[in-house]
Amino acid sequence: MVMTDRGLPEETRMMREVCRTFVDDFVTPFIRKNWQREWSMDPDERMPREILEQADRIGIRTLGVPEEFGGTPLDPKTEVRTFAMVAEEISRGDSGLGDKLVQIWRISSLLRNIAPRHLQERWFPRLVEDPGFLLAHCLTEPRGASDRWLPYDVPDAMMHTKAVPKGDRWVINGRKQFITNGYDAKLYVVYATTRPGAGMTKGTSSFLVPRDTPGLSVARCNETLGGRFMNSGEIVFEDCAVPQDHLLVENHALSKAGIYFRPGKIIVAAKNLGVGMAAFERTADYVQNYVQGGRILIKHQAVALRLADMATKLAAVRAMLNEAMRAIDAAAPDADALCNMVKLFASEEVFKVCQHAIELHGGNGIMLDFGVEKLLRDASLFLHRDATVDISKFKIVKAMFPETAGVYAGPEK
Repeated sequence: MVMTDRGLPEETRMMREVCRTFVDDFVTPFIRKNWQREWSMDPDERMPREILEQADRIGIRTLGVPEEFGGTPLDPKTEVRTFAMVAEEISRGDSGLGDKLVQIWRISSLLRNIAPRHLQERWFPRLVEDPGFLLAHCLTEPRGASDRWLPYDVPDAMMHTKAVPKGDRWVINGRKQFITNGYDAKLYVVYATTRPGAGMTKGTSSFLVPRDTPGLSVARCNETLGGRFMNSGEIVFEDCAVPQDHLLVENHALSKAGIYFRPGKIIVAAKNLGVGMAAFERTADYVQNYVQGGRILIKHQAVALRLADMATKLAAVRAMLNEAMRAIDAAAPDADALCNMVKLFASEEVFKVCQHAIELHGGNGIMLDFGVEKLLRDASLFLHRDATVDISKFKIVKAMFPETAGVYAGPEK
């Protein structure tokens, strides 16, 4: 299936080629050779540091970091598209690695927009210097994950994690769950209630919390169905005291986090597309080389029909992704709806593509060492991440009909 780079500047197309080479030469060979490592119950034994070091050498690990601190420079006009393109290519090799790197990009973009200058000067150089430096965004809690994504802006839905000022510190208590990079991150953006009863958009603050802060502990690594080369974590805060100057946004943190959330939907859809492209490419190769019934598989009509369906679904996801990116660049009024639409659409269509891939590989499709079943497992996560399918549909309706859509929680106003 030929990819098209219509509308991309030459610099971005060159970056795509660099990423493809990185995936083909380093990521895919590692995943295929070391498929057992995905199932290690020691999170530190899964993705080797060498992969992140190679990503650092080609300049894709520090996308989003300001150039003055050593980050990879990007044109602001095409930044989201570049993030999406790189996320697709990396996830074509492994979605877990895509998750690791995407969080660095997204959180770096957030911090350069909302973090005080002294925090940028302190942390961006450390991030750039250490190829193993990971970032985590601590929003989701054991209860009320979907509340955060809609959001339900009623007092009962506020975060259970709380922060209170004490002297020259903010003291945080609570628990965060399903946190990307949470198990091995070195720096966390943490959201907590600071004005109880005010509603999430008026009473939630964000803080920058280093991993070695007393009172912060990693309770466990979440053992997931797919994306297992990224170590999701559960984080506990017990009288975790951070300096006053590590407050990022007071009370209105969710409103200020749009730079993280809106492009995030685009990047999640792009990662999802990368998984779908891997499924299609491997299946296309398989059916053109595997013989059954005296002929290669692609010559069987049933196989040809499924392959055409896979290609069509992926082309439709790519078209919607491009449309959503154009809407963001143009600050169009339908950008929010389109971002949620493409995240939703990609999650459902790519899952179907991966299901076709499993079935077209026959018995090989369900063999762990063959590696195709991994793509279906990886694709399944996208039905839940960055909002479930149903919550995404609620957000689409609220974006289209803000005056009449339901509030979905609490009393109607």
